[in-house]
Amino acid sequence: MKINKINPVNAIQNYRQQQDINQEKKASKKAMQRDEVQISPEAKELLDAKPTEREEKIEDLKQSVSNGTYQVDTNKIAEKLLPYFKKQ
Repeated sequence: MKINKINPVNAIQNYRQQQDINQEKKASKKAMQRDEVQISPEAKELLDAKPTEREEKIEDLKQSVSNGTYQVDTNKIAEKLLPYFKKQ
């Protein structure tokens, strides 16, 4: 029985080729997977039915900013920022 010597260069090349093939397979699987959302016609009707209170509030804020009458309550801002900076 004759046992041939294993060439380490060939083994490394085969390993790298197998890695490349596996990476290509993973990349193609990721490209094929995607999430999808469908909104029902009823939900679309509800969205179009009436403007929300939020939209009205946004419009009021836009007007007050453009008029220069918008005032920022610095105490409220500080209260919201303080917990964030205490964590760090």
